[in-house]
Amino acid sequence: MSGPARNVTLPGDPPGGRPAITVWSIGVAVYLVAVIFRTSLGVAGLDAADRFHVNASALSTFSILQLLVYAGMQIPVGLLVDRLGTKKVLGIGAVLFTAGQLGFAFSPSYGTALASRALLGCGDAMTFISVLRLGTRWFPARRGPLVAQLAGLVGMAGNLVSTLVLARLLHGIGWTPAFAGSALAGAVVLVLTLLFLKDHPEGFEPEPSPHQGAAYVRRQIAAAWREPGTRLGMWVHFTTQFPAMVFLLLWGLPFLVQAQGLSRATAGELLTLVVLSNMVIGLVYGQIVARHHAARLPLALGTVGATALLWAATLVYPGERAPMWLLVTLCAVLGACGPASMIGFDFARPANPPERQGTASGITNMGGFVASMTTLFAVGVLLDATEDDYAVAFSAVFVLQALGVSQILRLRGRAARRERERLVASRVETVHVPAA
Repeated sequence: MSGPARNVTLPGDPPGGRPAITVWSIGVAVYLVAVIFRTSLGVAGLDAADRFHVNASALSTFSILQLLVYAGMQIPVGLLVDRLGTKKVLGIGAVLFTAGQLGFAFSPSYGTALASRALLGCGDAMTFISVLRLGTRWFPARRGPLVAQLAGLVGMAGNLVSTLVLARLLHGIGWTPAFAGSALAGAVVLVLTLLFLKDHPEGFEPEPSPHQGAAYVRRQIAAAWREPGTRLGMWVHFTTQFPAMVFLLLWGLPFLVQAQGLSRATAGELLTLVVLSNMVIGLVYGQIVARHHAARLPLALGTVGATALLWAATLVYPGERAPMWLLVTLCAVLGACGPASMIGFDFARPANPPERQGTASGITNMGGFVASMTTLFAVGVLLDATEDDYAVAFSAVFVLQALGVSQILRLRGRAARRERERLVASRVETVHVPAA
């Protein structure tokens, strides 16, 4: 994928600086708490199965429903962010995911617990797109790839908190105190959002755009979808994100404990390795993409290939269990999935004008969560059908990767041509902007 050798500051770019960092930090704090709540089931999966007396398929329904709501909300949330602004949408999201976490803490039955996870997923869905929008409103365009990767890094820090802190609380003070206590974090970030968060710097208000109900919604979605860069971004996100998401969100701990015979403590350390690897690789990918746009597709496809290779080696390893060195390598490579998925937004962002960024980000973000939801369900069904044969169950990963790669290869040429056309047009426009 070709692109500019250097990013330039476009006319009207926000200045960034310390005020931008302060406001953006509040937004990512909301996202951090949302991810902690989202991934809390990953360290509580076996406990949830005992608490609600459910099998693997029913257990996977928790995460599937949560992701179904999340994925289904992406385009509506993108439209809401474009129309209402970041502060209002983040505030609503914080209220919903905090209520969902509290409900999960006190759920007496499987049904009420499902409803709580759905509510949590609805609030969670409102956070990431809002944070991306906040970044584009407060930082210069040249900082876009790095700011997006940093947001993803903060999300992975949420996974780390779940793995290291919430897991210990769960086994130390019990189910209800652990989940109810964690909900206090949601109240804190809600207050910070209401008091201190601003949608944009002073003097950088977006142009008012006419909103005409359903007609406006249709136009926004259709215009974003027509851009090959939006669709390419969605498929990159689809193909890269889900292997690590499925592993961290639900099936990693059972796989390591039941199929590989590890203790919970050792399995938790491997989950932590995924998160730490993600954080390190995220910084590297962000710097590379910010400097060399042509590296976007090779990084994404390279991550898919490495993930597929390590999963295959782990699942077909001769003997009952894979050696520790292979599991460590697998978890380290899975850490690249999150940063690679963020590259999807680097295809969608330049393909759409500012007033359509929320909608385009929603379409892109929907990709990985649809893939995660599909794989979570497939793994649960296959585990029940094969009496916990994880090698068969995790073969679903390869099917979705093959589908995604085929679509990426199909769209890459059109997206590259369209991006070059936009770049030439923006340079011509920049030349004709009169000096202040």
